[in-house]
Amino acid sequence: MAERESADRDLSTLEVPQWGRVIKRDDPWEPFQLIDREGQVVRATTVFFMELQAAGRSTATIRSYAMDLLRWYRFLWLFGVDWDRATTREARDFMRWLQLADKPQRVHWRRQRGLKAGQAPSPPKRTVVRSTPGAPNLVTGKPTPGRKYAPTTAVHCETVLRSFYAFHREEGTGPMINPFPLDRRRRGSRANAHHNPMDPFKSDRKGRYRPKVPKKAPRRIPDELFNELFARLKYHRDRALLAFWVSTGARAEGLLLARQRDALPGQQLIGITLKGSREYRQVPASPDAFVWLRLSQEEEWRKGVLRGRNQPLWWTLRRPWRPLEYDAARAMFTRVNDLLGANWTLHDLRHTASYRMARDPLMPLTDVQWVLGHESLSTTQIYLPSDKDEVIESVRAFHARRANQTTPQPAPPAAGYNAASLDILFGKH
Repeated sequence: MAERESADRDLSTLEVPQWGRVIKRDDPWEPFQLIDREGQVVRATTVFFMELQAAGRSTATIRSYAMDLLRWYRFLWLFGVDWDRATTREARDFMRWLQLADKPQRVHWRRQRGLKAGQAPSPPKRTVVRSTPGAPNLVTGKPTPGRKYAPTTAVHCETVLRSFYAFHREEGTGPMINPFPLDRRRRGSRANAHHNPMDPFKSDRKGRYRPKVPKKAPRRIPDELFNELFARLKYHRDRALLAFWVSTGARAEGLLLARQRDALPGQQLIGITLKGSREYRQVPASPDAFVWLRLSQEEEWRKGVLRGRNQPLWWTLRRPWRPLEYDAARAMFTRVNDLLGANWTLHDLRHTASYRMARDPLMPLTDVQWVLGHESLSTTQIYLPSDKDEVIESVRAFHARRANQTTPQPAPPAAGYNAASLDILFGKH
């Protein structure tokens, strides 16, 4: 009966309403909550978030897990299935829908006002599309976000849901069988069984419904385009941010958490917070980055921005003064991208800095690894090969050399041979 019901689901025309939401709270003990379609907190996810927090996961990780769980709960709510009654049939249909269906249109928060509990907001009548979804950008060559979910989104969602049900199965509060099981070929044996110590470890704990993700080389911003991008910035604060990002290789959020005491112009160092371990580390930066920072601080202090060693280093440009957050910095970078028609991200600045340092023959790769905060040297080595732009230029130069190459004339016959006799011998006449 259940198999027939699963087969009768028409996933091709399925539209998942935007029921529920994830809210951010000021409570450090419970930074995020998942709210169901009735406006109530989902207790099963709250306990799971506590488990993540106890394991040392950051608030950004908890938020990403919450968004994946919200997507799964919306799918279950549509079919009237409780989370602890879900089976592999629901998991299979969910992963199929996630990989084949178009993404639902996100409704702006202003359109969600005044909605009753469980009521789905209506989609906007017209949507402004800047470019064809999924098409490569004419400036950067990077594809724009497509109409379907990215493979990385499906992979992350499968991992989150498998760990969510594994936790509740161990606690005795969920189903006895995980709806997102491991692959049949690996489920019955130990991970990395009979491993050769001379070989790297393989990812043997693969989920059954985990799709493949194509490997992508990191993309950097070419120097001439970065200079043009930098020239379009309007404020000293934005110039200082880009100068620090592209000279230190720091992640965007790690630099935004810096305090005024962390900037040391005399030593040419700035303190950042590393991702994952949350380690505080002082890394060197370029001199021009501190020049732009000082110009920005003098301008902000004249306007009334708070000054002190323990105050945030980065502030908003307008009153009321607030510490600059990641979303605001990303919006700034998106606006300057639009001026060039590009679609670079803040993380591409980290790739640019990594390429510049890793391709310098006088800078050891281990030093680059330390600056970037990579745990493994193999992660840093991905910046050693030529990127796409350099490969294209190299191949173009090859074709140019081939086009300008003249066909060499055959060597004259050795002395003592009659040229006319050789022509008759080889059939030229």
